Amino acid sequence: MKRIFLIVLDSFGIGQMPDAEKFGDVGVNTLRSCASSGILNIPNLLQAGLGNIDGVDCVAPAAAPTGAFARLTERSMGKDTTIGHWEIAGIVSPRPLPTYPNGFPEEVLSPFREATGRGVLANAPWSGTAVIEKYGAEHMRTGDLIVYTSADSVFQIAAHEDIVPPEQLYEYCRIARKILQGKHGVGRVIARPFVGQPGAFRRTANRHDFSLEPPGITLPDAVKAAGLSSIGVGKIHDIFAGRGMTEYVYNKSNADGMAHTLHYAGQDFTGLCFVNLVDFDMNFGHRRDIPGYARALNEFDAWLPGFLAALGDGDLVMITADHGCDPGYGATTDHTREYVPLLILGKGVKPVNLGTRDSFSDIAATVSQLLNVPLDTPGRSFARQIL
Repeated sequence: MKRIFLIVLDSFGIGQMPDAEKFGDVGVNTLRSCASSGILNIPNLLQAGLGNIDGVDCVAPAAAPTGAFARLTERSMGKDTTIGHWEIAGIVSPRPLPTYPNGFPEEVLSPFREATGRGVLANAPWSGTAVIEKYGAEHMRTGDLIVYTSADSVFQIAAHEDIVPPEQLYEYCRIARKILQGKHGVGRVIARPFVGQPGAFRRTANRHDFSLEPPGITLPDAVKAAGLSSIGVGKIHDIFAGRGMTEYVYNKSNADGMAHTLHYAGQDFTGLCFVNLVDFDMNFGHRRDIPGYARALNEFDAWLPGFLAALGDGDLVMITADHGCDPGYGATTDHTREYVPLLILGKGVKPVNLGTRDSFSDIAATVSQLLNVPLDTPGRSFARQIL
C-alpha cells in the first residue's frame, strides 16, 4: 500500500462491551441512540458495511457491502481518548490512567500554584461549560485558574482569554504536565480557553491537549522511523505528545478536519494519515445531544464519497473510533465502554466480515504490515484477509 488514511470518529461506539458494568455503563450504544433520532441518514457508511458488523441491529445491513468490516474490542482498561488511540496505534494499557473523583491532592496543587503564581478554583469533576458558568466571574476578578477534571484521566485548566492569553495558558499546562507524572500521570492536561461575560461565557477553538507520552513505540513512531510520511490531523499530534509526526495540522471543527483530510488525499506521499474528528465526542456525546450527534454522522457520511473518489489504486481508508460516548445515556455525561466499528474501504479491498476482533491494536498490526513497517504490537494483522 502507498497511503493509508486512518480516521477516528471520536466516541462512535456501537454497543456495550461485556465488562461495561464495571465501568458504570449499562445498556450503552452510541449508534443506537443516534438511530433513535429519526434523522440519521448514513447511506454510505451502511453500504460500506456498518449495519453488517457483529451485534449491530439498529441500522440496516447492506445486501452487498463495499468494504471490509469488523467489531473491535478495547483490551485496555479504560474508555478514554488517550489509551483508546494508543491501543489503535499498537499499545495495550493493562492499568487505567489515574482519575480524581474527589479533585486533585495538595501534592499536585501546591507545586502548581507555586510555579504559576496563581490560585486554583473548582478542583472537582465538572462539565466544561458548567464550570466556567459557576467560576468564570470569580476567575476574572481574582485571576485564579479554574482547575477541574472529569471521569476521564484529565487535568483541565480553564481561563478567560482576556485574563490569561492562550499562550500563557499553554505554558501553565506545560507546568502541570511536568508535575503530573508517575502515580499522578494523567492522560491529558487540557487548556480550555473561553471568552465572553458572566452569563454568556463560551469556550473557544484554542483548546490544546498536552498528553502523557506513550509508554512504547507506536504506529506513528514506526512509520516515521521507516522514513515514510506520518501525518496527524486534529488531536493526533497532542494525543501522542508530538511523537511520531512528520507533519500535523489541528482542526477547528469536524468540517475543518474533513477538509484537511481531503487536502492530504490530493498530496503525493507514502505512509499514514491519522485523523481524529472530535466534534462527535466534545460537542454532542458529552453534551448528550442525540440530534446533534446524528447530524454530525450525516455530515461525515455525505463527505465520504468525494473523499473516496480522491483516493488512488494504492490507497486505503480505515474508519473507526476510540471509545463510546452514548448521547442517550442519562446516568453520566462521560465516555461509555463500548465496542467500536471498523470499516475498510479502497479499490483493492475485498468485502469481508472480519468478525469481532480482540483488540483495537489489530489496526496497528495491519497498517504496519500493509506499509511494510516493523512494529512490535499484541495486535493480529488482518491484511491478507482484506486484499
